Amino acid sequence: MTVNLPLPKKSDLEPVKGFEMGIAEAGIKKANRKDLLVMTLAPGSQVAGVFTLNRFCAAPVQVCREHLAQEGRDGEIRALVVNTGNANAGTGEQGMKHALETCAALAKDLNIYPEQILPFSTGVILEPLPIQKIVSALPKAVANLSNDNWFDAAEAIMTTDTQPKASSQTIGTPLGDIVLTGICKGAGMIHPNMATMLGFIATDVGFAPGLLNDLTKEVADLSFNAITIDGDTSTNDSFIFMATSQSSVQIQSKQDPLYAVVRAALIDLARKLAQMIVRDGEGATKFMTIDVVGGKTTEECRLVAKAVAHSPLVKTAFFASDPNLGRILAAIGYAGIKDLDVNRVQMWLGDVWVAKNGGRNPSYQEADGQRVMQEPEITIKIDLGRGSATQTLWTCDLSHDYVSINADYRS
Repeated sequence: MTVNLPLPKKSDLEPVKGFEMGIAEAGIKKANRKDLLVMTLAPGSQVAGVFTLNRFCAAPVQVCREHLAQEGRDGEIRALVVNTGNANAGTGEQGMKHALETCAALAKDLNIYPEQILPFSTGVILEPLPIQKIVSALPKAVANLSNDNWFDAAEAIMTTDTQPKASSQTIGTPLGDIVLTGICKGAGMIHPNMATMLGFIATDVGFAPGLLNDLTKEVADLSFNAITIDGDTSTNDSFIFMATSQSSVQIQSKQDPLYAVVRAALIDLARKLAQMIVRDGEGATKFMTIDVVGGKTTEECRLVAKAVAHSPLVKTAFFASDPNLGRILAAIGYAGIKDLDVNRVQMWLGDVWVAKNGGRNPSYQEADGQRVMQEPEITIKIDLGRGSATQTLWTCDLSHDYVSINADYRS
C-alpha cells in the first residue's frame, strides 16, 4: 500500500546526456529479479555524495568516501555499481575486500581504474556479499548500458519498496534546456541522516570545481534528511549528485544567476523523491507533514519535528485515525528545549486549531479532529512562539503491516 504515490511512467523519465545505466539479474537474494545496476558517466563529469552517520556504516560506504576523497584516479569518478539483496554491512574486512573486488571487476569491464568507481549495496545486514554472483553478472549489466534505462534502474535498486521511485525535470534557460533525473529506494529503516535509502540524481549541467559538494549537502538536508519513518538510521544511506557537463549551461560560481535556477530545481526534485519514500513507507496509510514554526533556531524546530515524527504513540494514533492529540503535546514537551514556554505553544491539525496558548483551544471539537484524521495526507503545524525559525519533516503512520513486513524481512 502507498499513500497517493502514482507509478512513474518510463516515458516521463528524461535521459541525461553523458549518463547511462545497465541492469542485470544476479540472483543475489532471489532469482528472476533485477538486482544489479551499473551507471556510467562521461569523461569530465563531477560527482558528490552524502552518506550515513551510522558508525556501523557498510563497507561500500567506506569505499565511496575513500574514492570521492581522492576523486578517483585521473581526478574523476566514471561509474557507480549498486546491488540489492545484501547490504555488505557488519561484514568486517571481508566486506571491504568484496566491495573493492566489485570495483576491480567493473573497472576491468569498463577499461577504467577501480578508484573511479563508487559501489553501493542495500539489503540484509550481517550477511557476506555473494561476490561471485555479482562479478559474473557485471558484464550483462555493462552490455545493456543505455541512457533511457531510468525506470529499470529504479526497479533494480528496490528492496521492500512496493514500486520504483523516479522523477525527472526539464528546465528551460536562456542557454538551452537542462535535464535533471533521479531515482531512489527506501521504505523502512528511515530516519534523518538519512534512511535505508539510496538516492541518485544526474544532470547535464556543468559546475566549477568546489560547487557540487556544498550544493549536495544543502539539498540532502532539505530533502532526504527531512524524512523519517521509524527512527532507525541505516548503515548504507547514500545520496549522490552527478553532473555530466554535457549541456551548454556551465555554472562558474554561486553568483551565477543560473545557479539559483538549478539549485531550486534540484531541491524540488530531491524533495519529490524523498517524499516518495515516505509515501511508500512500510505499511504506511497516512502521509504526515510536521511543520514547526516560531522557533529561536532551526535546530530546535528540528528537535520538535523529530520528536513528534518519531513518537510511536503519535504514529499509531494517526494509523487509527484517533485524535489523541495530547500525545503530540507530550512529544513537544520532551523534545529537548529546556526553556520552552508551553503557554506560548499553538498547534493545528490540518485546518483545525487544536491547542491554544499551551492548552486545548476552547473552540476545538473532537469531531473536527476526527474529520482531519480520516484524511490520507495530514499536516501538523506547531508554533513555538519563540522566534522566526522553521523546519519541516515528512513522516508516516505506524501500522500492523509495518510489524509484519519487518518480522518477515529475512524469510
